[in-house]
Amino acid sequence: MTVSRPETYKYDQVSRYISELIEKGDLKPGDKAPSLRKLSKQLEVSIATITQAYVNLEDQGILNAKPQSGFYINALVNQINDIPKSAATRSQARRVRFGDLFEEVFRNANNPRITPFGTSNPSMEFMPVKSLTRATRSIISRNPQKSMDYLFPPGDRKLREQIAQLYTHTHTRVSANDVIVTSGATEALSISLRTVAKRGDTIAVESPTYFAVLRMIEQMGMLAVEIETDPVTGLDLDALEEAFDTMDIRAVLASPNTSNPLGSQMPEDRKRELVNLLAERDIPLIEDDVYGSVYFGDKAPRPAKSYDLNNIVLSCSSFSKTLAPGHRIGWVIAGRYHKKFLQYKQAWSSATSSINQLALAEFLSSGQYDRHLVRLRIAMREQVEKGRFMIAQNFPQGTCISNPHGGNVLWVEMPKQCDSIDIFNRALEHNIAITPGILFSATRQFKNCMRINCGHPWSAANEAALKTLGQIVSSETLNKSS
Repeated sequence: MTVSRPETYKYDQVSRYISELIEKGDLKPGDKAPSLRKLSKQLEVSIATITQAYVNLEDQGILNAKPQSGFYINALVNQINDIPKSAATRSQARRVRFGDLFEEVFRNANNPRITPFGTSNPSMEFMPVKSLTRATRSIISRNPQKSMDYLFPPGDRKLREQIAQLYTHTHTRVSANDVIVTSGATEALSISLRTVAKRGDTIAVESPTYFAVLRMIEQMGMLAVEIETDPVTGLDLDALEEAFDTMDIRAVLASPNTSNPLGSQMPEDRKRELVNLLAERDIPLIEDDVYGSVYFGDKAPRPAKSYDLNNIVLSCSSFSKTLAPGHRIGWVIAGRYHKKFLQYKQAWSSATSSINQLALAEFLSSGQYDRHLVRLRIAMREQVEKGRFMIAQNFPQGTCISNPHGGNVLWVEMPKQCDSIDIFNRALEHNIAITPGILFSATRQFKNCMRINCGHPWSAANEAALKTLGQIVSSETLNKSS
C-alpha cells in the first residue's frame, strides 16, 4: 500500500489500514500492532504520521499503548455486536401517530444544559464557520440589494450550477436547470411527497426510518408501510416487491446512501435494481440523500438518481449535515415532476433565503467545500468509531450497535426488556437527550432501541454523559430481569 494523499490526511489512511487488518482477522485482540518503523517503511510515510494514526486509534479505543512496549489491539475491539436484520411488521399500511414525543426531542436539542445525543446534527465545531462568515460578508458588501431581495424558485443560478457540479464526483448527470433550491432537505422531501401523492395514499418506507419522514406522512394524512431493511445493505428489494404485489403503494421514500438511523448503504447494483423495479411499475422514488457526501469509504457512493433513465426519482439533499444547518439550504432534482414541484414550491413558500443562497454559492465556488468534506468525513468516522467503542464498553451485555457507512449517528439495540421511553425519561433527569426507537416506526416497533448522535466532540463531559447513559440502561436491564 502506497499512501499518496497530502500529509494532512495520510494518518487517516494509516488508521483505516490497521482497522482493515483487524476486521479481516490479521490482527486480533491482544496482538501487538506493527512497529512504527516497520509500518513507516511499508506504507512509505513518516514515523510522525504513523504515530499520529496510532494515537488516533488509541483515542477511538482500538489500540492500547503500553509504556516501553508499543501499541496493542484492544481486547474489546472485536466484541462489538452489530445490529441484526429484523423483520418489519408490514401486514398493512398504518396511520402514523406520535403525540408530543416528536416535539420534546427537538425542544431538548435547543437546551445548552442537555448533552445532545438526541438530534442528528453535527456540531458546528466541525464546520467552516469563519469561512462561511467571510463569504456572507463579502456577498452583502458587493450585492446588498440582491442579498435583501427575493430569489424566486428555482433559486440562484450560481448556486444551482455549483450544486450540479457536485454530482460530477458520482458520475451523475445533473444540470443547473434540473436543480430547485429549497428550505432544507425537509422542505424538499415534504413537497416531493405532496407532488407524487395525496391524502390517504400509501408510502413505502424503510424500517426503521427517519422519524421526520413519518411525521410528514402523518401530517399529510397519508399511510406508511414499513419494508424490511438490512442494517448493512439497506432496503430489502424482495420484501418491497412483495408489498407491491399486495398493496397499492403510491411512492417509495428511502435513503439508499447512509440511511438514518441505521447508516446502511445499498450496493450499487441494488440501487440500479431498485430504480428499475420502480420504473417497471411507474412508481416514483423520493430519495433522501442528505448524508450522501458524509461517507466513510474510499469512493463516493452514487445516488439512486444516477441510475434513473425514466426520470422517476426525486433526489433530495441539503447542506445541513455538511456545512450550515441554520442556513436551511437544500435542493431537489425532481425529474419528470420538476414543473409540478416548482408550482408547489412557489405556492407554499415563495422563496428561500437570498443571503444564504448567495453566501453558499460564494463559498462553493471558492473550492473550499471539497477540502472541508474530506476533513468532515475523517472527523465523523472517528467520532462514530469512538462512540461504538464507548457504548460497547459501558452498556450491558447483549447490546448491539450499528456499524454505519457514513453520517454521525448510531442505532443501538438494547436487551429486549429495555424500554427506550423509560430510558429517555430517566436520561433527561441527568440532562442527557437520546431519541427513543419507537419514533422510527409507524407501527411503534424498536421499543428497546435508541439513536445516539455522535456528531459532537467527545469532551470529558460528553464521555461522562455516555457512561451515565450506560449505567441507566444497565440498571433498566437488571430491574426488568428481576
